[in-house]
Amino acid sequence: MSTDDQTYSAAGEVASVALRRTWWDRTWRSLKKAPVTAWFGMIVIACYVIVAVFAPIIAPYGQSEIFETPYAPWSSEFWFGTDQLGRDVLSRLIYGARNTIGIAVATTALSFLIGGSLGVMAAINRSWLDQALSRFVDVLMAIPSLIFSLMLLSIFGSNVINLIIIIAVLDATRVFRLARAVSLNVVVMDYVEASRLRGESLSWVMRRDILPNILPPLVAEFGLRFCFVFLTIASLSFLGVGIQPPTADWGSMVRENAQLISFAEYDMKAAMTPLLPAGAIALLTVAVNFVVDWFLHKTSGIRDEK
Repeated sequence: MSTDDQTYSAAGEVASVALRRTWWDRTWRSLKKAPVTAWFGMIVIACYVIVAVFAPIIAPYGQSEIFETPYAPWSSEFWFGTDQLGRDVLSRLIYGARNTIGIAVATTALSFLIGGSLGVMAAINRSWLDQALSRFVDVLMAIPSLIFSLMLLSIFGSNVINLIIIIAVLDATRVFRLARAVSLNVVVMDYVEASRLRGESLSWVMRRDILPNILPPLVAEFGLRFCFVFLTIASLSFLGVGIQPPTADWGSMVRENAQLISFAEYDMKAAMTPLLPAGAIALLTVAVNFVVDWFLHKTSGIRDEK
């Protein structure tokens, strides 16, 4: 390698390090200015992610491991007691984080892949494709999503793959409307028209010209849609057509232990058992909304008054 090549390589490495350092500095300054609610939400989300990833290490027992005593009281052996089959509630709560959150993230990502791509395509190609997709989406949105999900899951079967695909397709209608609406303001720009006149492909225009300019509202919508998908999965599991046993899931845990609430006057701790998964669902939903609210405020261009 010549001296000039070595000089250029070294200069490139220095520039790359400087760019990474600048990005980290901007990110850290932005995080330092974040409100307490946003920090609370990020800490809660980080804790949930850690629990979900390391569930087999953190959980004291397996999610389907059955012990001799059903409805065992809270103790040092079973911190939150056992359920109607004798399974440790704490272990199922931990594994439920992995199952419920993992499926919700996969479903939300698939819905954005479908709805976002079709929404941008419809905004670029304002012809029969836009009209056909828009009218099809209107038809799907006219049907209550929970009832439609119950019907489709009853027809095709309640397994994880069907659950992800059905909820993702139904939720993609909302993503389609948002992606199309924000893309309409971008496709009329001169640089998009210049790219199309240069002969760039549709996928190139979507990735390079449109997506970077509509990313903030889509990221904020991803957080909101995750909450709705998360609650939908929990609701379907509560109704018995979501995540099927013996897989641990917070929605099904509420249903399985709901009858313990009637024993509140005899054992308050036991009565609180079905409230634990319900509280886990509520806490994550609130945390995600706190982070989304902060991100929306940050990307909207509004500045706090000094």
